Amino acid sequence: MKNLFLLFICLIVFSCSSNKTEIYQWRGENRKGIFNEQNLLKEWPQEGPAELWYIEGIGDGYGTPTITDNEIFITGALDSTAILFCIDLNGQKKWEVSLGKEWVTSYPGSRSQPTVVDDLIYVGSGMGNLFCLKRTNGELVWEKRFVEDFEGIYPRFGHSEAPVIDGDKVFWTPGGKEYNVVGLNRFTGEILWSNAGHSERSGYNPGTLIELPTRHIFVTFSAYNMMGFDTETGELLWTHAQDNVPLDKRQPGMGDTHSNCVIYDSGYLYYAAGDGNCGVKLQLSEDGTAIKEVWRNTGFDSYMGGIVKIDDHLYGSATSKKFFRSIDATSGELSDSLKLGWGAVISADDLLYYYGQTGTLSLVGFDETGKMNPISDFKITRGTKEHFSHPVIKNGVLYQRHGQVLMAFDIKDKA
Repeated sequence: MKNLFLLFICLIVFSCSSNKTEIYQWRGENRKGIFNEQNLLKEWPQEGPAELWYIEGIGDGYGTPTITDNEIFITGALDSTAILFCIDLNGQKKWEVSLGKEWVTSYPGSRSQPTVVDDLIYVGSGMGNLFCLKRTNGELVWEKRFVEDFEGIYPRFGHSEAPVIDGDKVFWTPGGKEYNVVGLNRFTGEILWSNAGHSERSGYNPGTLIELPTRHIFVTFSAYNMMGFDTETGELLWTHAQDNVPLDKRQPGMGDTHSNCVIYDSGYLYYAAGDGNCGVKLQLSEDGTAIKEVWRNTGFDSYMGGIVKIDDHLYGSATSKKFFRSIDATSGELSDSLKLGWGAVISADDLLYYYGQTGTLSLVGFDETGKMNPISDFKITRGTKEHFSHPVIKNGVLYQRHGQVLMAFDIKDKA
């Protein structure tokens, strides 16, 4: 009996200690664009789901909100100054803090989504500066300057990245000749490693973490290469070159925008780089040190709206043609298309949510063959400028940013 009691205690301790720290980040858990929600509306009223609240004055920008269990963090630009806002779940502003100068040319405003871990916030600006702040009040813990600390090189549309966390490390992609990709101690900002990569500017990529039994890999894009780095050592393990633009024609704004997260699933990498190789599937070796191309699909060419993988299909926007598409993940062949224009996609409760760049938010169903069917849609009428921000779902609420306005819609099925 005593031994059984001790075993029981050990199991409890192990269970508690093995729980992973929750990270609130870009496109949800593992950055796959799939939100773990249930009992959501299967269709919307003609006028759209009920608006719970909206808040104006969050500054210019495209940065998607980060929704935690207790608050909302979102970036914006006010009078060319980068601001991080903290908002409660009823849409009331709690505090705001300046992050210095914001990007003011070529689509001025914020770009990045904050990452929240325990009591700390990690957030970048369009100027490429990286900040660690206290979650309670926005007090600065440390900061790294894009040019002064890393000799970073600006891409044409400013720096865009969503800090990736792995244990006690945070990663950043300045795109400099020497400090091309860096791993930092997330508590102090100390540089743990730096890799020159291909010594080219960054590719607007949010970054992805792959966790294998033997190693963890930080995956990101520079202007013309997708790269995988060992998170402990900073070693560049492999590269997948974007070969659509000849060397003599490469310049800022030409084939260098790769804003979609890479998705890892069951030994394979999937990405859509509309400004590069378009839709690609790669096999990752068991130890994570090598990749092998499986297929390409030039029609699956989203470059900033994200992709999701559900069972055996990938879903995402096309760029060359204004379609929302599903792709067979095994073969790379087209399964279906809907004429919904360019947009951003997420998924929750076995449904797709598609925010088109004309401002229409659509609810889309799908079956096991990848066949899609439009269910409901409504128009986002608040806010101004481009409809680039991605939707987010948390606890039955759909959040959508449009310029200086953040809106919250009730999509919980209360039947």
